[in-house]
Amino acid sequence: MTVQKIIHDPLSLSQPAAKAAASDRQAAQDLLDTLLAHRESIDGLPPAAGLAANMIGVNKAIIAVNAGFLPIVMLNPTIVKRSGHYLAEEGCLSLPGERPADRYEEITVKYQDMDLEEHEQAFTGFVAETIQHEVDHCKGKLI
Repeated sequence: MTVQKIIHDPLSLSQPAAKAAASDRQAAQDLLDTLLAHRESIDGLPPAAGLAANMIGVNKAIIAVNAGFLPIVMLNPTIVKRSGHYLAEEGCLSLPGERPADRYEEITVKYQDMDLEEHEQAFTGFVAETIQHEVDHCKGKLI
């Protein structure tokens, strides 16, 4: 298990991520390990619902999200469908405080798993909100 330090530099977090490839599997595993370590509060940070690779210093389009009991890792996630717009108040492990964010209750995401197999999956509620937050990180968008 390789737990990485969470990055707090807004400049590095504002850079759009490059497409992930097979050579990024270790970065994806490190991201998953770091998310699992942050299920509970550590290092003075609140528990994490999700992480994007740029939050551990890897500028690749990779996210990891707690989706119920099991986390899911997505390489090159793209939201292809959304419905049910609402305004959320979100926090982020990389930034202090909470900020407003436009979100959608239901989304469909195309992504690759850690074996680079393609998937398309629908998500709702808090998991959907978390995925949207992490996809924003991949775009270099901070809340």
